[in-house]
Amino acid sequence: MAWLRRNVVVLAGLCTLAYLVLPNIVVMVFSFNKPAGKFNYTWREFSTDAWRDPCGVPDLCGSLALSLQLALWATLAATALGTMIAFALVRYRFRARGAVNALIFLPMAMPEVVMAASLLTLFLNLGAELGPLTVLIAHIMFCLSFVVVAVKARVLSMDPRLEEAARDLYAGPVQTFLRVTLPIAAPGIAAGALLAFALSFDDFIITNFTSGSTVTFPMFVWGSAQRGTPVQINVIGTAMFAIAVLIVIAGQVITGRRKKNSASAR
Repeated sequence: MAWLRRNVVVLAGLCTLAYLVLPNIVVMVFSFNKPAGKFNYTWREFSTDAWRDPCGVPDLCGSLALSLQLALWATLAATALGTMIAFALVRYRFRARGAVNALIFLPMAMPEVVMAASLLTLFLNLGAELGPLTVLIAHIMFCLSFVVVAVKARVLSMDPRLEEAARDLYAGPVQTFLRVTLPIAAPGIAAGALLAFALSFDDFIITNFTSGSTVTFPMFVWGSAQRGTPVQINVIGTAMFAIAVLIVIAGQVITGRRKKNSASAR
């Protein structure tokens, strides 16, 4: 009992981690299942057929490419706009600043189905043709809030004396921003960008309302699930999960090396 009391937090953390990772492990295992017809929900035998031909299902790779393109453009736009908004909210005082701060959290607090219906109504009233462009606009809108929150937290933690020291050393505003402010804010910007990419790539509800006849990867998965999920979907899911894990590990390694170099310099 004494050992259990000492390690209860660690055990709870490991159980929570296992609970979160278990679905990914199931997807990974079933990506090596032998394809057999439409339904692949039971294990048959080990096979790498789906890995050798991930685009064997019609329109799968097309929908995946479209989702990646939309997520990339949404991430770039939301990160650029969100970073500027975050700096404006932290560094400047202006009228309606409090209202803007409150409105930033509105897309995060609003149920997705309400936001999706509102966007659909807006696009229809404007006479816009539903398609990739309307999906992109919608994705930028709801990703923007998450980028602002991530970057704003980083900017609030910045030490203004570092920028003052740069100006004392005759650095201009642009040079100070590029060499001091931007590198310090970079982790928050990167976190916001990665979050925006994941949210955009993964979104289904808002995309379903605003896409028209456009089919993204989440919509393809949903449509396939009505008829039977092909093994190739598990292959794509496993590959995306592995890439995400590698990015996180790379980020941790880079952060660790920077801390080590900073400690050595001191």
